[in-house]
Amino acid sequence: MRAINIGLTEEQRQGVINLLNQDLADAYLLLVKTKKYHWDVVGPQFRSLHQLWEEHYQKLTLNIDALAERVRALGGFPVGSLEGFLKIATLKEHAGSVPTATGMVANLVDDHEQVIRNLRDHLDQSGEKFHDQGTADFLTGLLEQHEEIAWMLRSFIEGEALDADGRQPAAGAKTPVGV
Repeated sequence: MRAINIGLTEEQRQGVINLLNQDLADAYLLLVKTKKYHWDVVGPQFRSLHQLWEEHYQKLTLNIDALAERVRALGGFPVGSLEGFLKIATLKEHAGSVPTATGMVANLVDDHEQVIRNLRDHLDQSGEKFHDQGTADFLTGLLEQHEEIAWMLRSFIEGEALDADGRQPAAGAKTPVGV
């Protein structure tokens, strides 16, 4: 194999590849969960969530391909098995459960926020520790997409039940009629 001479050492490239593979694993789990919720959602919000999650899993699919191609561009090989994804992912499956529509949204908010925290860390490591500004820039774009998705999902939950002051009522509290 021809040596890669792009201004990064083998150690730097491998460090970034490891970070990208973890991001790839999380993206894949998030894709599977989003598709599952897209299929299983029921209730008054069915249509809006079904359509929203279709948009999200289409973005995730593009991001997965971009992550894998970034790994290849750095001379590595992307993780490509479910076993491999589950080993290195920071996200967890919720196998065997079908939450309410709001529960699905809450789970996805948690997952996107975890991905955002990971991407912030990986962005810092890519730039500061591994001196790979290209990957740091790439991760910034992914981070911004996940922030937007998390905001949209949080907005959905926040709109579920608000009291007269615009705050979410305490757990188990009833929202007054006409609010």
